[in-house]
Amino acid sequence: MGSGTMKLLLCCLILSLFLQEVAEASIDNSFGFSDIQGNEEVAALYGIRRQPRINCRFACARRCMKASRKNVCTRACGTCCLRCHCVPPGTSGNKNSCPCYARLRTHGHKLKCP
Repeated sequence: MGSGTMKLLLCCLILSLFLQEVAEASIDNSFGFSDIQGNEEVAALYGIRRQPRINCRFACARRCMKASRKNVCTRACGTCCLRCHCVPPGTSGNKNSCPCYARLRTHGHKLKCP
C-alpha cells in the first residue's frame, strides 16, 4: 500500500472513533465519560457529576396532590425538580432531604419550591 492510502485509512479510523464518541455522548449526556471505574477519576477531574434521573412529573404530582392550587404547585415543583433532580417525600415539609430544593428562591426572595 502507498503512503496516501495509509493516510486515508488512518483519517477514516480517527473520524469514525470521533463520531462514535460524539454519538455516545449525545445518547447518555455524559460527555463520553461513563461510570466504569477507569473513567470515574477523569469525570471527577473535570467536575462532571451524573445526577440520578427522576420522573419529575410523577414526583411533583405526588408532592402537590393535596395542594389547594395544584397547577401552581405542580409548575413550581417541576421547575425545582428539573434544577435539583430531587423532590422531597410527602406532600409538604421534609425539605431537609433535598437541600437544593429548599434553597431555591423567587425574585421576591420567597421560597420557590412547594
